[in-house]
Amino acid sequence: MNDSVLKEFATRYTAAWCSQQAASVAAHFAERGSLKINEGAPAVGREAITASAQAFMTAFPDMIVAMDSLTANGEHPVYHWTLTGTNTGPGGTGKAVRISGYEEWTIGADGLIAASLGHYDEVEYARQVKAGVGAR
Repeated sequence: MNDSVLKEFATRYTAAWCSQQAASVAAHFAERGSLKINEGAPAVGREAITASAQAFMTAFPDMIVAMDSLTANGEHPVYHWTLTGTNTGPGGTGKAVRISGYEEWTIGADGLIAASLGHYDEVEYARQVKAGVGAR
């Protein structure tokens, strides 16, 4: 996948995360693709990936994901992002969150994500969910 095609793909992926349509996030993955976030169990297959995306979308109904950059780590594109939103979903705290992270992608022959290894600071995320982005 050349750089311009990859950037267009990442732009569509970003829009999918902002859409509140979890299945549109999963559509960027191969049928048996996987999404692993930090040390959690991987979500394998589009149904599981849809559920993972939906969990964030439910927790943050106003969620915006911005693509910060798209870099390369050898053959693996690295998608850097920032999520902002307010935790107003069911049982939410009402606190604003702003957290950055990245996903290291393996792109399959079909041009979709075969595997994504996602990373963000879970301790900082939990602190912000509890106290808010600016609180210490």
